[in-house]
Amino acid sequence: MVIGLLTISAIPTVTGVSLGVSEQKKANSRASDAKRLEKFYLDVFCDATSEKAKELQGRRVVLRDNKVFLDSPTPTARSIPSHTAQAFYVTYPPDDDKRERGLGLVSTIAVDPPMLNWIYVDKDTLEVKYGNRTQSREHLVGPWDWTEDETGVTVADLEGFMAVEEEEGVWAVYFDRFGDGLQKVRDEGKEVMEISLERNLVKPPGEEGRGGGGR
Repeated sequence: MVIGLLTISAIPTVTGVSLGVSEQKKANSRASDAKRLEKFYLDVFCDATSEKAKELQGRRVVLRDNKVFLDSPTPTARSIPSHTAQAFYVTYPPDDDKRERGLGLVSTIAVDPPMLNWIYVDKDTLEVKYGNRTQSREHLVGPWDWTEDETGVTVADLEGFMAVEEEEGVWAVYFDRFGDGLQKVRDEGKEVMEISLERNLVKPPGEEGRGGGGR
């Protein structure tokens, strides 16, 4: 069951996200740590020239049905109803055995009421999904981070994201954890494209516009 979270300051201390925010605040003595709490969109960079690559270039991460998909930054009448992810980094709470999990990635999953979940990689299917701490803890929850230029998004120090066309025009995000092009999990009949996910900071009202990325 998804847990609703009204505001970060009001998250009950028993929830996993609140524990992560608490851990992150302890680490915020460094400016670079504080910057990780800034919200950003996740936009696609696809360094290829095929028609499919052109279709993906500039798409944005959206969330629905506990999975991560790609859609236009400006949804159209043909878009499937989804929530546009607004993500930020916080430390994932240690396990019961005190094992550190590193930085996690949190995203809004709804606007009204405001809700937050962890973004993670399913350990069996390699799909990128979202859920509460209970749903995510048995999977690859990080460490998430950014590339040296603070633009590209990484998991376990890799930018190994793949877009899989699950239906015509419907692209889901996977993580190529084993560097084999998803050979262990992919359906041979589905189109697969290598992509990067880039941070695009959420700007205050009146300052909207595309930014970041551009590699």
